[in-house]
Amino acid sequence: MKHHVDVHVGQRIRRRRWMLGMTQQQLGDAVGIKFQQIQKYETGMNRVSASRLYDIATALDVPVSFFFEGVGVDPAEIAVDGDVAANTNGDAAPTTDIFSEKETLELIRCYYQMPEEPRRRLFELTRSLSRAAA
Repeated sequence: MKHHVDVHVGQRIRRRRWMLGMTQQQLGDAVGIKFQQIQKYETGMNRVSASRLYDIATALDVPVSFFFEGVGVDPAEIAVDGDVAANTNGDAAPTTDIFSEKETLELIRCYYQMPEEPRRRLFELTRSLSRAAA
């Protein structure tokens, strides 16, 4: 049976790998294991040992603590911006982690590939549209 912490760590591995545009094969090669093992880690089927998690963190250029961020938080309490939702206005918080969606990660990756000025303008446009829709 999968443990929720193993699933969470696996999701964080997948999220970071996608953000970097790295394949499972590339990550596996970087840490000296087969891509099938990366798949098992990402689904939470197999637990990641401490030494392997350290190797993965190094390959993904994040601290080991990255994989445990938010592990004790109920996904229903996560706001769109990634913070714990205060939910004081009666609006329902999202029930899923939007960063687990491949489309979200691809959008973020594309956004940061843009030069600074167009990226800033796109951000301001998005912010304005969001306020107008509220």
